[in-house]
Amino acid sequence: MGHETNDDAAVFRIDGTRALVQTVDFFTPVIDDPHLFGAIAAANSISDVYAMGAEPILGLAVAGFPTDKLPLSVLEQIFAGGAAKAKEAGFPIAGGHTIIDDVPKYGLVVTGVCDADAVVRNSTASAGDALYLTKPIGNGIIISAYRAATASSRWGIGREHLPEFDEAVAWMQMLNRDAARAMVVAGASACTDVTGYGLAGHLREMCSGSGCGARLSAGAVPVIDGTRELLARGFVPAGTRRNETAFRASIELRATEADFTLFCDAQTSGGLLISIHPDRAARLEKEMAATGTLCRRIGEMTDRAGVIELLV
Repeated sequence: MGHETNDDAAVFRIDGTRALVQTVDFFTPVIDDPHLFGAIAAANSISDVYAMGAEPILGLAVAGFPTDKLPLSVLEQIFAGGAAKAKEAGFPIAGGHTIIDDVPKYGLVVTGVCDADAVVRNSTASAGDALYLTKPIGNGIIISAYRAATASSRWGIGREHLPEFDEAVAWMQMLNRDAARAMVVAGASACTDVTGYGLAGHLREMCSGSGCGARLSAGAVPVIDGTRELLARGFVPAGTRRNETAFRASIELRATEADFTLFCDAQTSGGLLISIHPDRAARLEKEMAATGTLCRRIGEMTDRAGVIELLV
């Protein structure tokens, strides 16, 4: 499996029963704490392997760093944050590569393994499947507000006035491990993780690959507390605006413009978007509940190929 249906990772069968799952992801800092940035970037990278139903076994670090602008102790903290998150996921970061760059960048190449016949793809959903989301959305909007607060006082807010940011950081650091294991046990039809293209874009890829449509209830989609208030104040990142432009034609909007913006919000280390047959939905909810994992039913797949309906 490669890039044909925009799956989250490449998959290579190595023998009759086993497959390697491999991905790479990296980005610029979303937070000014280097250790937390490293942890969030690592969790985001690992998520692609979990989305395929695999278990990560090895990581390699990929980094760019402005050695003429920042002390190497900052890079050490970024690496330490990433290594701690990889350890939590149960694998080592065994090497990697770093270059001098104008802006810090960090992420991982992650290799995982799984049963070759049990890979979970993003292109195998069926009409009638229930759709579940395992993390709330909105961290792109919150990060936008955080950056404005740390860059200028003219907004009239500061970090101490952004409790939403602490919640967003907690969700971004959270591994999708338990959610992935639960969906494999329950027999999910398809899965993808929600990152830079937002819920809209990643659902669109699932619909396109599967030849289906989708119907979502905006009121059922979990949103980080305070996000709507920040959105009303104008905090919207450029990536979210690009998503709005790119995906509007694919969406039948019967909700508000604010709902549409949230639907398109570019996420960092978001949750899993899971499609599962209704007969197995109760098992999924039970498995998720057993580990305390958020598992919110937000809609269903339809037979309207390529059409996403966003309802109130």
